[in-house]
Amino acid sequence: MRNKRQKITVFEHQSVILNQEFEDGVVFDVKKLEAFERFFGKGVPYYNLIRNGIQFNEYVGAIQVGNTLIEVLPKADKRKMDASSKDTWRNVLIDMLRIVHGFDVKAPSSSHLKIRNNSVLDLYFEMFVKEVEYLLRQGLVKKYHQKEGNLTALKGSINFNKHISKNLIHKEKFFTIYTAYDNEHILHIILFQVLELLKRINRNPLLTSRINSLLLSFPEMPCQKITEENFDKIVFNRKTEGYKRAIDIARLILLQYHPDLSKGNNDVLALMFDMNLLWEKFVLVTLKKERSVKIKGQNSKYFWKPDGGNRRSIRPDITISKSGKSFVIDTKWKMVDRRPAIEDIRQMYVYHQYFNADKVALLYPGLKGYTSGKFVNIEKQSTLSNKECGLMFTEFKDQVKNWQKQMISDVLEWINN
Repeated sequence: MRNKRQKITVFEHQSVILNQEFEDGVVFDVKKLEAFERFFGKGVPYYNLIRNGIQFNEYVGAIQVGNTLIEVLPKADKRKMDASSKDTWRNVLIDMLRIVHGFDVKAPSSSHLKIRNNSVLDLYFEMFVKEVEYLLRQGLVKKYHQKEGNLTALKGSINFNKHISKNLIHKEKFFTIYTAYDNEHILHIILFQVLELLKRINRNPLLTSRINSLLLSFPEMPCQKITEENFDKIVFNRKTEGYKRAIDIARLILLQYHPDLSKGNNDVLALMFDMNLLWEKFVLVTLKKERSVKIKGQNSKYFWKPDGGNRRSIRPDITISKSGKSFVIDTKWKMVDRRPAIEDIRQMYVYHQYFNADKVALLYPGLKGYTSGKFVNIEKQSTLSNKECGLMFTEFKDQVKNWQKQMISDVLEWINN
């Protein structure tokens, strides 16, 4: 019987020390530490090794090593790091991921995620299962593709080299290359491999029966090594557009899976996300809901060109246009005490110049409010210019959807004042 998963929940930048005890009596023992040390040897950016332990950085999500799952949650307030705070920020992270990646587009509205409060890893597993269940209900897409085989009937063209080597005795057979129209193509090969992988590494009993049921219903596919190149070559069309969500999740799972070739029982699956990038995308998706302004993300302009080299560009996170005016927002996922890093202020000054912005602002999570500031006049150091750079703070209170509404309202107020 499969061993029960041991779960450890921490916040970003938190350390886990040897023999430290967590909820449900789970202890970070020597075996767990050695497993994470081996995984770190692959050059992962998610945490650093410290004396007798590991320290996580700005990446959040989940890492499962064998039967041990470490869940890393974001944190942007000064609440105690207790069970209630963990539940709150787990739900925030899951909702942010769903909003950024659009996971709830086709999900049936009649039921919510049963495993919502378990982990980010379980979220991805269930979303993949739901997508494949949806595809099976709709009917799997067939495609034309080339096959070869030793057949009793002449079909397609004969592969003479293989025909001669295999059929010197069996005169009744023909080794042929022919075109088939069936379910055996790269999309289904990828989905089938993920289902088989989930059967091995899933530790959530609520998903076990659904995964097994899918494997019984899904046509068996040939074994093929799947690489990033396979995903890059996939082109979706009108008939296969419905596969895109499942393939996106499959890509994340397959490419982040690291089998343990030495011990055999400490396979690693790391679904970790840079919280700075997630925050930037979340704010961008949120602001794009407002139709009264024009929003762009990563709008770049050339900035510098070395002799004999390529031009370098600058890219503010978000640019906003309204009534001929331009505004720039740079997102920062960190807690500050109304005193930003000088590098950030210098960066915002450049955005003022290059994007001819009426206002620029740094957007942080934190207690709601706005701190206005002006750049000093270059010619007359004793006076202020009309170039404003403010610090905007947006506070999470109860639900992410309310957080989004408040964020839009705060940005519109900043633009219109």
